[in-house]
Amino acid sequence: MEISELLSFARKNHASDLHLISNHPPMLRIHGDIVPVRINVLLPQDVIAMLHSIMNEKQRVEYENNYEVDFAVNFASEGRFRVNAFTTINGPAAAFRSIPSKIETLEELRLPKILANFAYLNKGLVLVTGPTGSGKSTTLAAIIDHINHNQSRHILTIEDPVEFVHKSSRSLVNQREVGTHTKSFASALRSALREDPDVILVGELRDLETVRLALTAAETGHLVFATLHTGSASKTIDRIIDVFPEGDKAMARTMLAGSLEAVITQLLVKTADGKGRLAINEILIANSAVRHLIRDSKIPQIYSIMQVSSKVGMRVMKDSVYELLKEELITQEEARRVLNIDKSSDDDDYDNKSGGF
Repeated sequence: MEISELLSFARKNHASDLHLISNHPPMLRIHGDIVPVRINVLLPQDVIAMLHSIMNEKQRVEYENNYEVDFAVNFASEGRFRVNAFTTINGPAAAFRSIPSKIETLEELRLPKILANFAYLNKGLVLVTGPTGSGKSTTLAAIIDHINHNQSRHILTIEDPVEFVHKSSRSLVNQREVGTHTKSFASALRSALREDPDVILVGELRDLETVRLALTAAETGHLVFATLHTGSASKTIDRIIDVFPEGDKAMARTMLAGSLEAVITQLLVKTADGKGRLAINEILIANSAVRHLIRDSKIPQIYSIMQVSSKVGMRVMKDSVYELLKEELITQEEARRVLNIDKSSDDDDYDNKSGGF
């Protein structure tokens, strides 16, 4: 079977991911669950042949030398996919993430309305966080698309690889891919400050230099969007501070307190009908109280501020879960799973808001 046939099959079955594994049949992730494709197992030579058929020479060399490589690929009929080719104990393997050809709007994604406000900021740092596969790229693409179609700005994206492709509308959009158009996130960010951007999207804050440059860009009048693999707003702030050496942490807290505008933490939950997934969000907005706590290294107190600041758009993850539960868009079992509540436990807050069982 050709790789294009497998990818077409994945699209038709609404799979978010296709997995190729040596000595194993292909697997699909559909609505969060892994299911096998009912065909013969793929031998190592089958997987490597499929991968070589979509790699360029540079990618093949990198895969052979490093045993893994990230890239994106376009198919005329199947669309665009983000690919991570890697090597396992069984041999060559790969994960293909399906990237929708149409960028959905914030409304279509049922994301909180407050997210549109972040698109109109003139400067500062907005972080979208969550585990792998939580839809961070989709949320950021919706925000960037909102800017692109409603404002006249220069948007510069730095990604590894480029996922959603934006066509310039009211804004000018330039997209750069690490390894193809630039050597690293850090080198692209250094260059970005001389390229007259209004908005900079950084695919991931991976290292100290990238974090430092992103904070500098946000401080010097640019609106910077970036992602981190963290599970809450508090953990996100801790992660950024922890990247810096001990002697620089006070400076880092000051820079972050001055430049941070918002942290959006995201998870995906299964819908009640089992036919899709929806995003739930925790939202931190950096008001004066939050900035004060960051400067004073009192990060654990930020959660309390979020709990009592719903009127200004903040929310904790429980709020999102209860909202979907009230609308009957998710099941109580899914709500309990996400909130990590044991069914036998006595959670009065949960029972009161969800209507019990």
